[in-house]
Amino acid sequence: MAATQIVTTEQFLAGNDLLAWRRRQLRRGGRSVDLDWLLDLGGGVCWSELQRLLLDAEKVVAIDKPLEALEKLWVLHLEQSMPLQHLVGVCPWRDVLLEVSSAALIPRQETELLVELALAFAAGQSPRCWADLGTGSGAVAVSLCRAWPEAEGHAVDLSVDALALAEKNLKALAPEQSCRLHHGSWWVPLRAFWGQLEIVVSNPPYIPRPLIEMLDPVVRDHEPLSALVGGEDGLEAIRSLLMDAPCALAPGGVLFLEHHHDQSESVQDLMREAGLVNVSAANDLEGVARFAQGQRAIASAL
Repeated sequence: MAATQIVTTEQFLAGNDLLAWRRRQLRRGGRSVDLDWLLDLGGGVCWSELQRLLLDAEKVVAIDKPLEALEKLWVLHLEQSMPLQHLVGVCPWRDVLLEVSSAALIPRQETELLVELALAFAAGQSPRCWADLGTGSGAVAVSLCRAWPEAEGHAVDLSVDALALAEKNLKALAPEQSCRLHHGSWWVPLRAFWGQLEIVVSNPPYIPRPLIEMLDPVVRDHEPLSALVGGEDGLEAIRSLLMDAPCALAPGGVLFLEHHHDQSESVQDLMREAGLVNVSAANDLEGVARFAQGQRAIASAL
C-alpha cells in the first residue's frame, strides 16, 4: 500500500486535548510506544515534547496533522495490521528519514549494526569499492555513501520496485555520492567488478519458511516475503550468496552478513566451507549473535 498522503496543516492544541485524544486511541488497543511514534513521525510531536506535556498538560503544542487524520492511520494499523511506517511513508534510520513502502523491508534498528561493522573494519579509511547486496530501501547504501563520499559504491537487488525505492532514497539523502544501482541476484550484476570489492554488506532473506506464519501480521502480511523467506532452513539465500564470495571480493576484502538469531554457527561454517578466512560473529543490540563476517584470503607473496 502506498503511503497515505496528508496535507500538512500545522495547528496548535492544548496539551490536555492532545493527551485526552491519546488516551482514547490507546483504549482502542495497541502499544503506547507505537502511538507515540505516530505522533512524532506523523504529527510532528516529538517524544520529548510529549513527555513535557505529561508533566504540564496546560502547555500548548504545535501539531503538523489533524488529529482526525492521525486517528484514521491508527485505526488502519489496529484493524488491518498495517505498518505505521508504510502509513506515514517514512522510517528513521541512523541520522536520516528514509522513504519506505511495501516494495522493501522496513529497515530495522539492528541492521544499523551492519553499517557500524563496516565502518569499524575500515577504521577511518574509505575503501575504493564497496557493495550492498539486497539493498531493499537503500538504507545501508545511503549510510555507506554518506560515510565514504569518495568511494565507488554498488547497490544490488532482484526487485525492480525495491531498486526504484533505493534510488529515491539515494538521490534524496546522498545526492553527491557515487552509488550505482544494479538489478539482479547477489554478485551476478557486479561481475565486471569482481576482485575489486573491498567491503560488502548484505541483509539477505533468512527466516525459515515454517516460521513465516508465526510472524506478526504487521510483518507477514505487509512486507515482501521474497525479502524474508530464506528457504526451508533459512540458509538458502546465504548459501547462494557465499558461493561466489571468494571470487567477487578483493583480496583481503570482507563480507558482513546479517542472519537469524539461531544461525550464527551455521553461517560461520558456511563461510569457512566457501573458503573465507578470519570468520567471526558479532552481536546485535540484545547481545545475540546476529552477524557474521569473513574475508577473502590475501595470496601469499612469492
